[in-house]
Amino acid sequence: MLDGISLDQLRTFIAAADEGSFSAAGRRLRRAQSVVSLTLANLESQLGVKLFDRSARFPVLTDHGRALLADARAVTGLADLFKAQAKSLAGGLEPELSVIADVMLPTSVFTAAVAAFQQKFPSTLLRLDVESSALVEPVLSGRCALGVVGSWSVAPPQLTRERLLAVQLPMVVAPQHPLARHRKPIPMAALSEHIQLVHTDVSDRARGAGSVLSPRMWRLSHLGAKHAFLRAGFGFGSLPMHLVEHDLASGTLVQIAIEDLSPRDQTVVMSAVYRTDNPPGPAGRWFIDRLKSEDLQQRARPGRANRAAPPRARRRR
Repeated sequence: MLDGISLDQLRTFIAAADEGSFSAAGRRLRRAQSVVSLTLANLESQLGVKLFDRSARFPVLTDHGRALLADARAVTGLADLFKAQAKSLAGGLEPELSVIADVMLPTSVFTAAVAAFQQKFPSTLLRLDVESSALVEPVLSGRCALGVVGSWSVAPPQLTRERLLAVQLPMVVAPQHPLARHRKPIPMAALSEHIQLVHTDVSDRARGAGSVLSPRMWRLSHLGAKHAFLRAGFGFGSLPMHLVEHDLASGTLVQIAIEDLSPRDQTVVMSAVYRTDNPPGPAGRWFIDRLKSEDLQQRARPGRANRAAPPRARRRR
């Protein structure tokens, strides 16, 4: 008998419990009260338990009814999700979206886009990898549908590259470092006396992220280690603004200006890459567009531009 229980019976049970009466449940379901009463009576017969106490003016859930109500909600919720997923798949929605992203991508933009994606596409499994190197190969091989890479990553012709946002890379040192004492832009020649900390792609040791300005160079593939070394005063180097803005505000790091270093040298462009012969479906397309819009929204917030201002612009105020 239990195999014959229908979703309609469970939804009628939920409506009667929520509304507090069979007549109100009938109005919600657009059915006659007699139909609701008969449906619930049949359900109780199949279950072998009473769901409602009908001795008073309005039906009241029994202990058994209260115990089974949560399960009824869970079953109908899963059924609704099942139908929604089937409908989405029939319309071309990806059952899974795998994304590999560079650590340079601003955390606030990424997390906001991921949170919104999970709400928008609950039936699409999202797989994420955040890496500092070898981001193009997983997309090229098809292991990841979408990559978010920096402008130093070379995208072969099989991939389409789509601009997302720009990340500022201020040059910083610890306040105790000798370069922090300079009040004017630092000549390039003066940098050779100091260690430069360079974030390096371990898949290509010959190429570092950012301009190489000193022959005394420490290569670090771990961005967190570079951050810690800079705060310890071991050298100078650039980091994404979203990683150092709190350090700059608190004074644990100081932004320095360097002669002949253009704003372009202190900016990395983040782009979405995907196989040209296998472009993103509705979910992937939405995720790319959300990253773009999320960045624009966050940049429009009051005070955002001030935190990214170059050091000389701050001193002129």
